Amino acid sequence: MTTQALSVRGVTYHVEEVGEGKPLLLLHGFTGSGRVWQPFVSAWPGWRLVMVDLLGHGHTQVVPPSRCTMEHQVQDLLYVMDALGHSRFACLGYSMGGRVALALAVTRPHRLLGLILESSSPGLAAFAERSQRRQTDEELASFIEQQGIEAFVQRWESIPLFSTQRRLDAGVLARQRSVRLAQATAGLAASLRGMGTGCQCSYWPQLGRLRMPTRLIVGAWDTKYRAIAEAMRTRNPALNVEVVNGAGHTVHLEQPTAFAESVRGFLAEVAESAVSMTDWP
Repeated sequence: MTTQALSVRGVTYHVEEVGEGKPLLLLHGFTGSGRVWQPFVSAWPGWRLVMVDLLGHGHTQVVPPSRCTMEHQVQDLLYVMDALGHSRFACLGYSMGGRVALALAVTRPHRLLGLILESSSPGLAAFAERSQRRQTDEELASFIEQQGIEAFVQRWESIPLFSTQRRLDAGVLARQRSVRLAQATAGLAASLRGMGTGCQCSYWPQLGRLRMPTRLIVGAWDTKYRAIAEAMRTRNPALNVEVVNGAGHTVHLEQPTAFAESVRGFLAEVAESAVSMTDWP
């Protein structure tokens, strides 16, 4: 595994690469880091995994909210992939990372050969919804700053979205908690204020224009994001939806084998399609 500190548009990014073959950019969710993908470093042979700590997370340099927007994040990731020599790549994003991956897909479609969104969304369609969500995220950001990371993690792990994780092995939960506790309070607060769901624009209108192979992976117990995935497919019937049994929001954590197999099968289809169209650089 190769670890690098890349200077990108004035920000130092923490990036890890492992494997050989075609590039696959992996984007974690809120409170995560590139570490969440380490259990899968051998799961997708023939692909070079690029694991990036997104703005506000992990070992990437902490920046103010004005530098922690979706637009800046997309531009930074394109620079990261350019610096690593990857002109075209597949992308997998979980939750917040899925929103970033979709932003890449709709704004720079020529760069992506395939797209996998795990438990993610195109944002909120209505202005009123976005306004309310910004207020909620501001309250959470203030809580993080005032109460500290340990109190926040305890609160975050208790929200209903993660209730299905209570079935997991204690060791798995401990590893996830260690990633969350390693975050910087200022980083998480900046992420909420700059790149929260209420801050980004809605990508619902752009879904019909997606042409690259796209798979939406959702857990059977995650009723909210199952409904979002089905609504996304209504906008674009070419989107492939895969529902994983025995999982809630964090499919990669709750059903890692099924998740790895789903991604592996999809990547095989992407590779075959790309070769037939001579798409690889």
